[in-house]
Amino acid sequence: MDSLNLEPRYSTDQLPGKCIKCLAEKELNDCLRELLKDDENDKELEEKYELMVDFLQSPESKKLRDQSEKYLSEGKKVTLKISITGGKPEYILEVNE
Repeated sequence: MDSLNLEPRYSTDQLPGKCIKCLAEKELNDCLRELLKDDENDKELEEKYELMVDFLQSPESKKLRDQSEKYLSEGKKVTLKISITGGKPEYILEVNE
């Protein structure tokens, strides 16, 4: 698995928003559902599941969530890229105007 992108957003009248934690929990639950119903070992799905567990348990997740909420409140677009580099999870917060 290369990387996973989470794109949080604020709620509007037309669209409900989701924070980074909510998006990560949704990804985690989706992976778990797929792993439970699939009879074959899907390494990529297992890696994605472990990546989400690591992120949600990491002390950086709250810091990244707070940072993303700040940028979203300023009207900026935020993307959190989660990947594994050198066997360790890496979190990169990208902010666009």
